[in-house]
Amino acid sequence: MTRDEIIAYTAERYSADAERPWNDENFIFRHGGNRKWFAVSMRVPYRRLGIEREGIADIIDVKCGPLLMDAYRRQPGILPGYHMNKDHWITILLDGTADDELIKELLEISFDLTNSGTKRKAGRADR
Repeated sequence: MTRDEIIAYTAERYSADAERPWNDENFIFRHGGNRKWFAVSMRVPYRRLGIEREGIADIIDVKCGPLLMDAYRRQPGILPGYHMNKDHWITILLDGTADDELIKELLEISFDLTNSGTKRKAGRADR
């Protein structure tokens, strides 16, 4: 998924618009009710992520509980959380490395983990 695809997906799935609190190219998604973040998208140099590659990476950080962390970090395109608590957040590369369905699954987990007292958009399919 690209950044634009994630913006469209989260607007449709979670009724969450991309907010730009730093007035730059980075953005966050938060719950409407409790205002907690469930994802943050940034552009960072690959080298800051420990990847020996030139250029800038589009990434999204999502919350993922410590019990699931190890299994997800073994997936292509999944790294320890960049600029977030590495015990609770993971970074997903948005360069085609991570599978789109995995990205959606991780957004769902993050949304659920940060959801205290808010309701998801009507029409959401139950698991």
